[in-house]
Amino acid sequence: MEIFYKLFQGFSTLALSDPLISFTRVGLIFLGLLLVYLGKKGILEPLLMIPMGLGMATINASIMFMPDGTQGNIFVDPMVTDVNQLINILQIDWLQPIYTYMFSNGLIACFIFMGIGGMIDISYILVRPFSSMTLALFAELGTFATIPVAMAMGLNLNESASIAMVGGADGPMVLYTSLMLAKDLFVPITVVAYLYLGLTYGGYPYLIRLLVPKKLRGIQVKYEKPAKPISQSMKLAAAVILCVVLCFLFPVASPLFFSLFIGIAIRESGLTHILEFIEGPLLYGSTFLLGILLGILCEAHLLLNPKILTLLVLGIIALLFSGIGGIIGGYVMYFIKKGNFNPAIGCAGVSCVPSTAKVVQKEVSKINPNAIVLQEALGANIMGVITTAIITGLFITLIPLFK
Repeated sequence: MEIFYKLFQGFSTLALSDPLISFTRVGLIFLGLLLVYLGKKGILEPLLMIPMGLGMATINASIMFMPDGTQGNIFVDPMVTDVNQLINILQIDWLQPIYTYMFSNGLIACFIFMGIGGMIDISYILVRPFSSMTLALFAELGTFATIPVAMAMGLNLNESASIAMVGGADGPMVLYTSLMLAKDLFVPITVVAYLYLGLTYGGYPYLIRLLVPKKLRGIQVKYEKPAKPISQSMKLAAAVILCVVLCFLFPVASPLFFSLFIGIAIRESGLTHILEFIEGPLLYGSTFLLGILLGILCEAHLLLNPKILTLLVLGIIALLFSGIGGIIGGYVMYFIKKGNFNPAIGCAGVSCVPSTAKVVQKEVSKINPNAIVLQEALGANIMGVITTAIITGLFITLIPLFK
């Protein structure tokens, strides 16, 4: 048996670990396999969940005895702080260079944000800025309301703000905020965020059905006159001005603002070849690498932090509050426009682009197949991205002042 354990270290590390660690490892292996299955079925985002699920299963199967006798892996060490140790480990842990130079400094989040910028058309918010802004602001309810709940559950202000950003439903923003404010928890917070963002596909349709009656859910918004077309020059000017103003106001979050608006600027400048790169290989490649890194960071020892359960609960609360807030904003617009607005559109203010906008359109179409609300929903969706980035800047700038 001793030879068997030496030959097959996966069994020996399971047998010699604390029972809680062992059971958690096995549970995470099966959870990873489930994520792969859900990604393959299209229930969750396949580009993110398949590499994440396989990484999660693999890392928990790959625990081994290190030269110093401790248990670990040769994928990534997320807690390296000593420079000499880092130089040494970069030559051993095979994903450490990607983690160190792309993940732990927020670069991968900026690349993804740049790709998102290349995909979005800001004409949707320029045509109807008031309704888009109103819905986006209400849909940030979870981002603010979760902070006092988190503090009541034992987290400090920095940690509370970081997990509350899950309510913005924008993974790069959560990663960036937690990296700046709660570095010791940024790995589990980011993992929780990306796991839960998949829930917007499955959970928000039920929230819409619960809070918006069928009579209102089937409303087709009517316009007295068609919206004026927005030229590429106007969209480019808007992107440049917004980028400069926001970077001036919140320089600490300027990498995020620049990444988003350079993507938009490239789109509106007609730089086709560059656009194809940033919304294709750059976005998909970064998302794929992010999925792998998130998966291999889901190692049992790391995720058994006693605060993990708290983070899991708070992530759900943040997304739930934001969905409710968005629908409240939809009702506000319904009353402002005297019934000529579909309250379900408010849920699209939660900035999971373009998932929540598609969810809204799908739920509306089930009641009234002729009702097209996707343009309004995309306006709220895109404004939600910008609003979440602004709140990221606010949190990173202001919260350290309260220490």
